[in-house]
Amino acid sequence: MDIISRAAERFGNSPAVIMAGKTISFIEYNRRARQIAESLFSRGARRGDIVAIAAPNSPEMTLLLAGVLKAGMIAAPLNERFPEERLRKTVEKLRPRLLVTSSQKSLTDVASSVTVTSLLDEAAESTTPEAVEAPDGMDRPVTIIHTSASSGEAKAVVHSFANHWYNALGSHENLPFGPGDCWLLSLPLCHIGGYSLLFRSLIFGGSLAIAAPGEALDQSLLNFPLLTHLSLVPTQLYRLLADQKSTTLLRKLKAVLLGGSAVPKSLIEEALRQKIHLSISYGSTEMGSQIATSPASLSTIEQNSCKILPYRELRVAQDGELLVKGPCLFQGYLRNGIIQPQTDDEGWFHTADIGTLSEKGEVTVLGRKDNMFISGGENIHPEEIEKALMMIEGIREALVVPIPDKEYGQRPVAFIKTIAGKKTDEQSITEAMHSLIGKLKTPIRYFPAEQWVTLPGSQKIDRGWYRKLASPPSGAPFES
Repeated sequence: MDIISRAAERFGNSPAVIMAGKTISFIEYNRRARQIAESLFSRGARRGDIVAIAAPNSPEMTLLLAGVLKAGMIAAPLNERFPEERLRKTVEKLRPRLLVTSSQKSLTDVASSVTVTSLLDEAAESTTPEAVEAPDGMDRPVTIIHTSASSGEAKAVVHSFANHWYNALGSHENLPFGPGDCWLLSLPLCHIGGYSLLFRSLIFGGSLAIAAPGEALDQSLLNFPLLTHLSLVPTQLYRLLADQKSTTLLRKLKAVLLGGSAVPKSLIEEALRQKIHLSISYGSTEMGSQIATSPASLSTIEQNSCKILPYRELRVAQDGELLVKGPCLFQGYLRNGIIQPQTDDEGWFHTADIGTLSEKGEVTVLGRKDNMFISGGENIHPEEIEKALMMIEGIREALVVPIPDKEYGQRPVAFIKTIAGKKTDEQSITEAMHSLIGKLKTPIRYFPAEQWVTLPGSQKIDRGWYRKLASPPSGAPFES
């Protein structure tokens, strides 16, 4: 029995998907997924084929992904907000059997293509009586999720059924999600934080609330009064806490899972002051989502430490890099049609994250190896400086990048976003930073930032863009 049929048998008429004015039960979800699988087969796709989907979050998108899973095919959800040329190149590298697009996208010259609407119409008209139930082989590939490309080109991460299964099991032990619970699908399904919720719902019986495409997050909180769980990145939480009505709604939730980037101490403190049930998470696409997470609901800032979840292993290499393995670890990157494993001889994946691991199993992430630079012969992690800046009163967010320097090789400069109504000046910031992290790591320049420039189709800040902006126009080293 496949996972969707299993969910239908276990959870029956309980809601699987909730949308404005309508719900889809697990039984209906299974029936619709079977119809979509039949339509995929009728279009020539077979088990093991890649089906790319370029469409925004919607109830239809979840049904499509369920149909692909039911058919035993490999789903490759793509960020439909990518520029068309980038989307085209991504599809070319995937070589999918079929491309399912929103009506706005036209990539028919790249792959055999069908719109979401057309495929769903075909599925609704299907009269094939035989159930399509692909066996859930634990090692079979089921998804290709692209990394956010915070440095370099996005990588096509191939996950097996087991990767998603064990990630969901370990996450559930720390943050239960079952019948009667409702998780807002606030992260894109083309990102691992969004897709992983599908498995959690199917395994444990919680429902997913899905807003209309383009609906603002604060409006979604109003439209779904039965919400219990929510996933956010720090920027989203900032915006919600700035609105009293949204803050009141957040207090009613069982859990707000926060991840995706470093979380400022001031944001955690404000969330706790507002009595938000907050959990901080460290994860990666390659590990299927969460790796380590704080307790289910923080009560003090001192609890802001992430513990390794079940079915994951983590250790620290001699150079401080975090290494991971376990049944959540992906199969490899898809390159030229071949899955290329990325583990060392002992089975560890090198995350490129720098961090520490305490005797209690608490993980602290200091930064990325590819963000690190050398100043005066010392390794400098921009994330460490950013965390220190965000401890200073009045600074809400910060980004640090290096610029050339004749004496030191490179020196840090900072872009900062301040809290409305709070005044800061460069001299007081510099004095505070000298006390917090020393003179060498203190930025030599501060630039105001009102709105961050992010990577295409992502909420991650484009460090490369800011590095170019901060560097001298001539490219000559700065004289400190």
